[in-house]
Amino acid sequence: MATPVTDAPAGMQAFDRTTSRWGRLTMLAGLLLSLTGPVYVALFMDVGVTLGHIVTAYTAVAATFLVFAVVEPVTYFPVLGQAAMYQAFMIGNISNKLLPAALSAQSRIDAKPGSKQGDLAAVMGICGAATVHLTSLLLFVGIFGTWLLSAIPDEVTEVTRMYILPSIVGAVFVQAVATVRQLRPTLIALSVGAVLVFAVIPALPALTYFGTALGVVATVLIAWFARRRD
Repeated sequence: MATPVTDAPAGMQAFDRTTSRWGRLTMLAGLLLSLTGPVYVALFMDVGVTLGHIVTAYTAVAATFLVFAVVEPVTYFPVLGQAAMYQAFMIGNISNKLLPAALSAQSRIDAKPGSKQGDLAAVMGICGAATVHLTSLLLFVGIFGTWLLSAIPDEVTEVTRMYILPSIVGAVFVQAVATVRQLRPTLIALSVGAVLVFAVIPALPALTYFGTALGVVATVLIAWFARRRD
């Protein structure tokens, strides 16, 4: 008897259902675990924390970062897909580690972001990035961390702090451009970013924390209205 061939669409539907179910459960478990410590301290330890303090702190943080809770999922989902989104927000360091890993995996097998093949490539790329990250943390932080800090000159540490973030962001941008391969949206994104960094933010420093949201919204709107209408 011939071996039955697995139906690819049915397999992907089962994959999506499974990752959706377990993704919600693990994200909920992570949320509860992250709140357990602070709630216990606030309720059962005499540290002087009042409800007013909690509301004030939450308001201050939400005013700065709540916009990212909306912008980041909308921005990352077209590239990562459903399963990788659960991974990414559970692991963290999305823009400077997981997104480049997903884009690299998709580019390596020539998979288009948003396709089923691209979603699976993003999942495997994030698995690889997390494995490398945890291994390097174990070796270079857990085992050799103190020795490395004492051995690295202060000048090297300062240079690393100054240039490592721009280098990572630049690499992400180049990878995104290579993946999209469209001149018009690339030029629009570059123009919007340059205007925000060199004109809008210096003139209106209060908009600093909303720069990412403004950049994403402006790029999407301009690209939409400037699209080719055939």
